[in-house]
Amino acid sequence: MARVAHTKSDIDLIARMIHAEAVGEGRLGMLMVGNVIVNRAVVDCLDFKDLRSIRDVIFHVQGGNYSFEAVQKGSLFYRPARDIERRLARQVVKYWRQHPSKYALWYFNPYGSCPPTWYNQPFAGQYKQHCYYEPQANTCESAYRY
Repeated sequence: MARVAHTKSDIDLIARMIHAEAVGEGRLGMLMVGNVIVNRAVVDCLDFKDLRSIRDVIFHVQGGNYSFEAVQKGSLFYRPARDIERRLARQVVKYWRQHPSKYALWYFNPYGSCPPTWYNQPFAGQYKQHCYYEPQANTCESAYRY
């Protein structure tokens, strides 16, 4: 059973996004970014309560910009998906979750060290260059169900 409903097209979207956002961080870094994508699709809270599909998550607009910079600026996102990233995408939609992205709904790659909060959300941990953030306590119980 999958963590989130998905199509072949969704797998390609995740594959393209994890490549664009984290190819430099290797397999584990791409899995972590993919996990955040899936987490956003399955929660029912905060900025993500109206997102119900992978496509909704990938093309989500907040404050006039896409949530994922790669959609707006990333030439890597617009290249065809590769088999290696498709395999990783299938892992995250089916079962894969690991700290620090396990419950994370946000990540970013700062110019310096990871701040203790990001948009008032607590720091969950870092993997290579990406900092991961979970929802504040008692603000998104659905993040911890899946």
